[in-house]
Amino acid sequence: MSESIYKVVELVGTSTESWEQAARNAVERAGKSLRDLRVAEITKMDMKVEDGKVTAFRARVNLSFKYEG
Repeated sequence: MSESIYKVVELVGTSTESWEQAARNAVERAGKSLRDLRVAEITKMDMKVEDGKVTAFRARVNLSFKYEG
């Protein structure tokens, strides 16, 4: 069995719907340019507020993928 190395990047996804959708957007967008995605961990959630109303949800995500370097 060979050993593997994984790299972790931090992303911020946004959505007008929910934190779940914001996290999903970050992972799915990253999947267009990164291969072998492994684990996504939400590390922080916040909201954008304008005129006293929530206008966007943001999810900070640590995403790991297999490192081939």
